[in-house]
Amino acid sequence: MDIEARIKRRQRHDGEPRLVQDYETLSPVTHIDEPADRGPLLERLLDHLDPVFDGNLPANAYLYGPNGVGKSAVVTALFSQLNRLPTETRTVIHTTTRAQSLTSPSFVYLDTRQTTSEFAFFHAVLDSLVEESVPEHGIGTETLRARLHEELAGSRIGVVVAVDHVGEPRSTSESDLVDLFAGLPSNVSWLAMGRKRPAETELAEYTAECIRVDPYQQQMLVDVLMTRASIGLSQQAIEHDLADEIAEWANGNAHDALAALFIATHHAEQAGRSELSRADVEAAFEEIPIPCVSLGIVLALPDNRQAVLRELVDLDEEERSSVTATTAAIGGSERVDLSPGTVKRFLYEMAEAGVVERVQAATQGGQGRPPSRVEPRFPPTVFRRLYDLG
Repeated sequence: MDIEARIKRRQRHDGEPRLVQDYETLSPVTHIDEPADRGPLLERLLDHLDPVFDGNLPANAYLYGPNGVGKSAVVTALFSQLNRLPTETRTVIHTTTRAQSLTSPSFVYLDTRQTTSEFAFFHAVLDSLVEESVPEHGIGTETLRARLHEELAGSRIGVVVAVDHVGEPRSTSESDLVDLFAGLPSNVSWLAMGRKRPAETELAEYTAECIRVDPYQQQMLVDVLMTRASIGLSQQAIEHDLADEIAEWANGNAHDALAALFIATHHAEQAGRSELSRADVEAAFEEIPIPCVSLGIVLALPDNRQAVLRELVDLDEEERSSVTATTAAIGGSERVDLSPGTVKRFLYEMAEAGVVERVQAATQGGQGRPPSRVEPRFPPTVFRRLYDLG
């Protein structure tokens, strides 16, 4: 129970009830401290990490499952809790009445959508282990590697590194990841997280255990939605049957379910209502493309690509009638300081990565190849709001 969030939800600054208390809590890319209904997965992860409670490193492992099943949510919450305890001199309490003072590893979470280079990898690990801030400029990769080796040499046990979103197009490649860990001291173990099945990834060859995460069952997904709504919305803003409808539509995918809740909330807020309606939910279903690209992928793009997408989601139908028209509209914006050629290149790159889709227009009797337009493969309302808030 989040007491602080519940108090905040009841506060009124203008005397009027407000539908939205916190949009960030509703975001599909936000992970809360206590993920709903993932107890069995948490127990499996704790079983794997059990050696740390005896002062030992666990073996490498691979956690896998489709998008939106809670892999990142559970691991980030678990590692956050483990790191709130003192490391290296933690007291471990066993089932007996005797307490034993043992050393314990540190826990580091990395997102390969962000750490896409060798420098970024070493920087992120080192920055998580030391109290002082590690500079991002004026320091070389080899210096970072040497400092990381020195830091790990001073640890009696070492570190467990969770590496998220492996195997995605713009993330660190699997072979590069294996090489990076092979170059670190032996007191480092890793928990890789991805969507591929073990037979489809070389990472499984270097792990002692593969842990599968299945999609949410419908009632579990309802609990996820109601938990987020209890924090981010006013009381009784969403009826249970609407949450159930969203969960059924999302088919086990928490990302899409939360995106639908976010969009429905936006529609209700724009209409000045204090609760969500079925029409709001149906509007959300219509906006979300199937399949939907994770907003985490979109928000991990470089700033200039995100700026192009921010303009794209505001263009009218005529401005999106062709790639040429879209390029001209975005390139002519005062908020995008890019040449038309660069804008077009970015659009093609993001189409190749699946973030946007080139849809061929219907032939209208003319000769030659019909033009194609660009459509986002993510929900524009959620991206627009999160981009503007960020």
